Amino acid sequence: MRPRTPAEVERWNDNLAEEHDIDDYYAHSGVLIRAIELRRLELIRTLVAPRPGERLLEVGCGGGHVLARFGECELVGVDVSGAMLDKARKNLAGYRVTLHKGELGNLALPDASFDAVVCTEVLEHVVDPEAVLGHIRRLVRPTGRAVITFPNDHLVNTLKSAVRRAGLTRLPPFRRISWGGDHYHFHVWRIPEMRALLERFFRVEREAFAPHRLAPIRCCFRCVPR
Repeated sequence: MRPRTPAEVERWNDNLAEEHDIDDYYAHSGVLIRAIELRRLELIRTLVAPRPGERLLEVGCGGGHVLARFGECELVGVDVSGAMLDKARKNLAGYRVTLHKGELGNLALPDASFDAVVCTEVLEHVVDPEAVLGHIRRLVRPTGRAVITFPNDHLVNTLKSAVRRAGLTRLPPFRRISWGGDHYHFHVWRIPEMRALLERFFRVEREAFAPHRLAPIRCCFRCVPR
């Protein structure tokens, strides 16, 4: 059953954090997964193109691994999971960062108060992605930008099935292909559907894919207000 109340949402996300340790994921996933995620992080930074002193918000900041790439900015992180925020506090010790617990629409963040907003691998986990995008649009400055990424689950699930059918899951690069909690994904989009969803709120300015456009496992979009 999908979570509905704030307490259910928090428990759901705390369960995800406990079942799939985000620190372990970034440090110890298979070499192929780590390479893809490293490329995703590089693309996010490139698309954000941060300037020193800018205010940057991450929606669904998890353990702070993305925010840690933007040390020159004034950072704000939001997550519904207290377990995730505990990790973020440890990973972002020494950064100029403020962390908020709760759903984005319930926080008293001023309109048009961020130069950049990042929301990466989050929308598939939320019940109402359109509502989240609406709040992101409200929070980004007219001259700002939002960088939003999605997992290409259609491609990912096809590749996982092929690996399992070939009996490769005992090999080190493929032992943890089930990491990530696919059953926590409420939505699955194809790339044109991702683009169409974003275009309801923004103009999509640039697109990039990890590890490559020919293998678009992670789909990254730089969006600007219309």
